[in-house]
Amino acid sequence: MKIPVKVIICYLITVVILFLLANTVLEKEVREQTVQQTRKEMADRAVGLADRYIVRFYDSKYTLRQMRDQVTMLSDILGQRIWIINSKNKVVVDSESSKVFDLGEIDPEFVYNTYHDDVYIEDIIEEKMLAVTAPVMYKFEVKAYVCVLYPEREIQNASIRQMNGLNLLLLIACLFVAIAFFVIYIIAAYPTRKIRKAALEYAGGNYSYTLKCRTHDEYNDLTNAINYMVGQIKQVDDYQKKFIANVSHDFRSPLTSIKGYAEAIKDGTVPEEARNKYLDVILFETDRLSKLTSDLLDLNRIDARGLMLEITSFDINESIKKTAASFEVTCLKKKISIELSFASKSTFVDADLGRIQQVLYNLIDNAIKFSKPQSVIEIETEEKGTKALIRVKDHGEGISRENIKRIWERFYKQDSSRGKDKKGTGLGLSIVKEIITAHDENINVISTEGVGTEFTFTLPISS
Repeated sequence: MKIPVKVIICYLITVVILFLLANTVLEKEVREQTVQQTRKEMADRAVGLADRYIVRFYDSKYTLRQMRDQVTMLSDILGQRIWIINSKNKVVVDSESSKVFDLGEIDPEFVYNTYHDDVYIEDIIEEKMLAVTAPVMYKFEVKAYVCVLYPEREIQNASIRQMNGLNLLLLIACLFVAIAFFVIYIIAAYPTRKIRKAALEYAGGNYSYTLKCRTHDEYNDLTNAINYMVGQIKQVDDYQKKFIANVSHDFRSPLTSIKGYAEAIKDGTVPEEARNKYLDVILFETDRLSKLTSDLLDLNRIDARGLMLEITSFDINESIKKTAASFEVTCLKKKISIELSFASKSTFVDADLGRIQQVLYNLIDNAIKFSKPQSVIEIETEEKGTKALIRVKDHGEGISRENIKRIWERFYKQDSSRGKDKKGTGLGLSIVKEIITAHDENINVISTEGVGTEFTFTLPISS
């Protein structure tokens, strides 16, 4: 069921409930108010007739006939039946009949009560009436009573007319409310249609589609949130495409080499004395694939659930010594030396030992790759307050200003041809950044082209 149908059903239910309440509870209240108002008006008229007209009869200003004519005229003007009841409880004047009857025989207590409901006397009153009586006082003595009667049917008709007026007003109000609901729906529905269209475009992969909102309300906030979300999705989508392209490239090259050399060895096209050389190439490319796979698994674990750290206290100086020692053969081949400089004999830090060794390994490996032959790699530790600063500095090619901001990007390699570092994956520095960030610490780089590069990161000193 669509929203317009739901809105219409809710509106109709509300209107029906309002009309039911108005014509039940409110109708009783209106009728009661009408009765009370009619009683008050009748009481005022009865008192006025007694004080202004009937008392004149006892002043000998009116004869009984004149008084009957006067009462008949007033009854026609007021639209109400009038009785004059003498002290003996007899109706001596009736504005609508010439009969004289004894009211005491019908209701002896009639004149002693001011208000009477459902008054009905067979052959005299043809329908139920509302009656109000008032005494006629002359020389401090009750001489007679004035009774004003009004058909209850007319009271009912008056209350019905009032209810009809109220129902008409309610109907007009409901029409205005319906128009207001329609306008509000149009105002509310139009932006949702635009959002729905945008959602379909984004679901189809059209991230260039722009969702616009010219209002300054919640829809504008929602539009901004959706545009921001789409921007993030587009970045992820672009990253995934780039990621797949880079992974494909880095896997294709070594696999192509491995396949080509393996087929050449199998076919016998490679001389016996050259087989070891080709087998070394195959092993080299296999190591490259193994390192790439290991780095990808590390990044996948970081992206999936964050980097889980096992914080322990260890001597960072000792870890640097062990990690540097693992590069002894590589350094001898490139005629590179590593100089260690520690602020103190031992510096204990709180960190994940395995992850920090991974950071050290990647930074030293990176420094060796880009160092010039017969140069020196300097590794230093320094204590500053509660932090230990670790520096890895090489005297190699350096990094240009344009490239230094991108070295933390995944698969980024400074050489555009992906050239000099054939074994590199472009993931090492990304992993380093993730590990240091996971420790809530910072890593910085300073580099000058043709001079060298220095990486500095911090770790908390054990208390």
